[in-house]
Formats: sequence, structure tokens, C-alpha cells
Amino acid sequence: MAVVFFPGIQEDDNLQSMVVGTVMRKIKSRTWKKQRYFKLQDDCMTIWYKSKKAGNAHSTFSVSDVEAIREGHQSEVLLSIADEFPANRCFTLVFRGRRANLDLVADSADEAQSWIRGLKKLIENLENMGEREKLDQWIGDWFKKADKNNDGRMNFKEVQDLLKMMNVDMNEHHAHRLFTKADESQSGSLKDDEFVLFYKMLTQRDDVMRVFQEYSSDAQKLSQSDLEVFLREEQLEGDDVEPLAKQLIERYEPSDTAKLLKAMTFDGFLMYLGSAEGSIFNPQRRGIFQDMSQPLCHYFISSSHNTYLMEDQLRGQSSVEGYIRALNRGCRCVEVDCWDGANGEPIVYHGHTFTSKILFKDVVNAVGNYAFKVSEYPVILSIENHCNVEQQRVMAQHLKRILGDKLLKSTLDGRAAVGLPSPEDLKGKILVKAKKIGNLEEISDEEDAADIEEDNLHRESVRRKLKRSKQRLSKELSDCVVYCKSVHFSSFKHSRIHSKFYEVASFTESKARKHLREAGAEFVHHNSRQLTRVYPTGFRTDSSNFNPQEMWNAGCQIVALNFQTAGEGMDLNDGLFSQNGRCGYVLKPSFMREPEKRFNPETPQRRDGYQPVVLTVQVISGQQLPKVNIKEDSIVDPLVRVEIHGVPLDQAKQETRYIENNGFNPVWYDMLRFTIHSPELAMVRIVVEDYDKTSKNDFVGQYTLPLSCMQQGYRHIHLLSKDGTSIPPASLFVHIRISELE
Repeated sequence: MAVVFFPGIQEDDNLQSMVVGTVMRKIKSRTWKKQRYFKLQDDCMTIWYKSKKAGNAHSTFSVSDVEAIREGHQSEVLLSIADEFPANRCFTLVFRGRRANLDLVADSADEAQSWIRGLKKLIENLENMGEREKLDQWIGDWFKKADKNNDGRMNFKEVQDLLKMMNVDMNEHHAHRLFTKADESQSGSLKDDEFVLFYKMLTQRDDVMRVFQEYSSDAQKLSQSDLEVFLREEQLEGDDVEPLAKQLIERYEPSDTAKLLKAMTFDGFLMYLGSAEGSIFNPQRRGIFQDMSQPLCHYFISSSHNTYLMEDQLRGQSSVEGYIRALNRGCRCVEVDCWDGANGEPIVYHGHTFTSKILFKDVVNAVGNYAFKVSEYPVILSIENHCNVEQQRVMAQHLKRILGDKLLKSTLDGRAAVGLPSPEDLKGKILVKAKKIGNLEEISDEEDAADIEEDNLHRESVRRKLKRSKQRLSKELSDCVVYCKSVHFSSFKHSRIHSKFYEVASFTESKARKHLREAGAEFVHHNSRQLTRVYPTGFRTDSSNFNPQEMWNAGCQIVALNFQTAGEGMDLNDGLFSQNGRCGYVLKPSFMREPEKRFNPETPQRRDGYQPVVLTVQVISGQQLPKVNIKEDSIVDPLVRVEIHGVPLDQAKQETRYIENNGFNPVWYDMLRFTIHSPELAMVRIVVEDYDKTSKNDFVGQYTLPLSCMQQGYRHIHLLSKDGTSIPPASLFVHIRISELE
């Protein structure tokens, strides 16, 4: 049966009361508090809610869209009404992607707990679902959408409407033939299990069947040795594939009989190809696999620009939520623009604009609470300081009081530092990046720091610097800066002679581009010794992003993007940092870490160990691509574009043909071929678009990953939305080969 009901719903009081429904207040601000009726649908997957007034439209969301549930006053909106509603009645639903939170107040603490516990149970159930159950769930959802009169059966008219909803353009005759075949009870309508049969006929995977039959000795099944040949020769899984073949049969074969025969049926083969192991991303690179004990400057670091902004740079809302979202996406460097606020309390906003303002201490609280939820590696607080000396002291007090031991206040072990520590050394630590009085060498531990002003042994230069900076910098805030001292950049030559390893220069994207053009190798060399931050130019008032790849090509570590803005820039950022445990740190290639290598991204062919590769991508087919046009009868005309982002010589794009009117199961078998000169830096972005001959193509889905994380052979690519969230079961089926250029 297609519809997956939650096991044990009858025994679960929380779920029972959610199915009955509850009136709760939806809160948008101190003044916008409206009652809404919430209930869990019978599928135990959808929450439905509407205003109590009759005739008003209703809204729904899927439990699978909920990323987290926060109890109590854990959002700015709920904090603003804390005096009105107690914490035990309040909770916040946080959604995946960029959808706004839902802040709710129940009528009693018990009702709030009932929803919190019930939702957590449903989310846990979803996370434990296998691929097959997820697909069944999906089929069940479609059945419910199409069964307009709710009689649990589907007549042919309902089936035709459903095909349109599912992006299938099928002539009436063919659809009727499948309908009749599935209608085993000959009742003129399909009940649920007959609909599953109809769906299976509809989604017949001839493309996968071709591969299956090519490797099957008897065209019925893959014996273990058939599967081993496929894994070795086609999937390039190495020579010792026997244990893997056994494991795959055990894990994905639904038939117990086949398992006893140590064989895999077509259903099992399809399940394997649709799984994580059959996907394009190499599972061995999902967890932390890189050396984390090298100096900080040897890593690309996931970084956010104007983290407090949720929208544009001129009028948008500032919010603590921006920090929570960025940190929960693995971001390790967040930006705080500090200005003098009322009552001696520093505030954070985009200065000289109409963006709203938030308190500095609230930002520090959020960072303290969320810094290490998804990664234990260090977080850098990049402070842009516009405060007077008194408010800087307040900032230092907040940092020390709120962050406590998490704040790095002195060099590790109080030693005089000789080089940047590693992410491993700094686990669980928050570093402040800001201007600093004097040098790190003169401040090897806190006692020395406290004596800096009286200590007449200090060199004259420090005294002069102190005098100069005293009017602008508070010593307390300066002392919070250890390994990330913000400095003005003069030139690469000046840096080579004078700069210290703990000094960080910041460039706008246009300045960075200029240096890259004029002195690429110098830039890479500079970045092998110290950290560099690159941020969007001030003209990007719409919060758009530049392409981070060109900055990574120069070895820039802190490439700050507007995390709130979906698109190519964030796709590349998400793609690069989807490896290595999504911990926010990715080790740079060795030729960018060793100063003597002199790598220049403009001339990759000149480096030692230069070995270009050829990437071939055969785009075979697509499965259940989402509809992009709301118009009832519009059906997608999909094409696939493969983009290579890397050094300038590697930048390339190629497209398949477009397939007319078929978003459900388009078939291409188109071959795309790329020569890649710096494979270690190359990112591959695969985009599906709806072709439009009169205007710009519409975006359908994308997937981005480092070339180094690609698996070869027959693979599925599970597409993501514009927001980077998954859109199951939308996928592409491809064949991948990476070979050395002869």
C-alpha cells in the first residue's frame, strides 16, 4: 500500500491530539498575533492550518521541511513578547532553506509539549525511513492530491489530471492503456495498490534495464559475480569488490529469495543506483577525511558577509536569525558591523542605511549558542568596529561574559606564537578578527596583556602605536584579538618583508580581481602564509554574490558571501563545503600550501606535477523533475547544462538538447566532454532548466560538487532546489568518466 501511515499513531497521544487539531497563535511581531487552527493530516506528513474565519484560504507545510524545533523564547519575535506569553507555551519551527520561521504560542504548556513531542517523533520517523518507504510516501502523496472526491479510488479523469500535475505529457490512448492494465479489479477506477502498479508502469526505467541486462548473465538477475564485474569495470570501485557486492545485495535487495541466491534483481539494482552509494557524490568524502592539523591559512573557510542581513543591503531586516542559519550551514566566519547604540549598548546593522538594528550582545549570545552545533572547528567573528572607546569596552565585556572559555583570549598555552594554529588546535574556540594595538609577540599571555600600558620594557614602537590608537581602540577589545589582526594591505612585496602570519587583509572582490590579474602567483604565495578575506563590492545592494571560485583559485581562505541569497555563488560554496563532514574547512591543494611551488592560476600548465584530465558526462535521463510554471497545462521542456568552475582555462559550459514536454522521464543520451587543467580546484555544477525560446530559461534544479568528490560509472544526481534543499525524487541519471589526458 502506497500511503505510509505513522506506525503506532493509535498509541501515541501527542499524534492523536495533533490529528484532532489545536488552535494556536501565530506570531509575526509584537503587534501581529493571530489565531490559527493547526492540524496534522492523516498522512502524518502534512500540517494544515487556517484562520478561524470561514472561507479563508488554508496553508500547509510538510514535516520534511522542518529542520528544527526550538522550545521557549528562542527567536527574536518570541523574545519580543516574552512578557506576555510564558516560555513553556512558546515554540519556533525552523524550516530548511530560506523560508521564514513559524513562531507559535499554544493555549497551555501541555498543548505546546504535545506538538513539540509529536513533531519531533514525526521528524525522527522520517529520518529513519529507507529509500523505498520514501518513494512509497511520495506515491501516496500524489494519490491524495489526485483523489479529488476523497473516495479512496481514482477514475480516469482524476488520473489524467494527476499526470499533468506530475509533469507528464502522455497521449490519452497510452494513458488509458496503462490505466486499464492497472485496473485489475476491472471497476473503472484504481484503488491504492492498483495505483502503485500504475505508477510503476509509468516509471518503468528502460535506461537502467539496459544496463542491468548488459551485465546480467541470464537477463533475469545479477549474480554476485555479475555484480562484481559491474562494480569493477563500470563503477571503478577498485579491484577488491567482493565485500562491496555482498554488502549491496544485503542492503538493497528486497527479495529474500534472491538474497539466498546471493543475487540482485532489477528492483534491487534500481534501489542501489538510487541510494547514496549509487549517487554521484563519493560517500567516503562525506565525513571528515582531511588532515585538520595544518595552519589555518591552509584551508578554505566557509564565510558569510553581513551575516545579520536577511534580505538586501539597504532596507532589509537585520536579525540574529542570520547568524543561526549561517552557523547551521557550517559557516565558520561571520561578520558583525558594530555601531554606537542607545544606553551605552553597541548595536549591529549596515551603517548609514535603513536596515533594522539588533543588539551586539544578542548576536554574541546566538554565536555562543550555535557556533558548534554542526562543526566543532573554530568560528571567526569578523568585527567591523565603528564604536567609540566606551562602547568597545562594553563589546569586550559581552564577549568575555557571554562566550566564557569559548573565546580565545591568549595564544595557545600562553606561548609566544610562531605560526597560525590549526583547526584541530582551535576546536571549540571563537576567534575575534579586528584591529589590534601592538603585536602578538609582545602579548604572549593575559598577564603581559594587562600590563601593556605600564610596562616600560616595551619597545618604543609599541608606545607610539598605543598612543596613536588609544583614541580609537579600547585596550580591552584589542586584547580579545589574538590570531586575526585586521590590517591595511600595501603590496605583496611589503607583506613579504614586513607582514606577520597573524595579520589578515581584506579586499573587495574588485580589488582581489585586480591583484589576481596583475600578480596571480604572488597572491597564491601570500595566501600560503596568512589569511585573506574577500567580500562583495558595495554596489551589490541587492545582496547578490560574486563567483567565489576565482578567489579560491588565488588561495583566498575567507571568501565572504551573502548566505541569504540563492544562486550560483552559494551553490558553489555549498558544493565545496559539502565534503569533509560539512565542517566549514576544506584543505587547499598542496601546490597552494607550499610557498616554493609558485602556482599561478592563469598558467596552470606550468606547475610541477601538472596532469590535466578529461571529464566525460553522458546525460542519460531525468526523473520526476518539478514543475516550474504554475500554469495548469504547462509541462517542462528540460535541458541539462554542465558547468566547470575552476582556473580561467577550465571555465566551461555545455548543454544537452531540450526535450519537449516531458519533465517526468526525459531521455537524452547526450555526451558532454571537458578538458580540465587543474582538477584539484575544479567544481562541477549540473543545472536543469526549462527551455523557453522567447525568454530566459526557468531554473528547475541543480547539484554542485568538487570534481575530486565525483564517483565514476552509472550514477544518479539527486537535484536540489534554488535554496539548496533536496526535492525528492527529482534526479538525473548519468554516466561519468574521468581519465588522464594522453
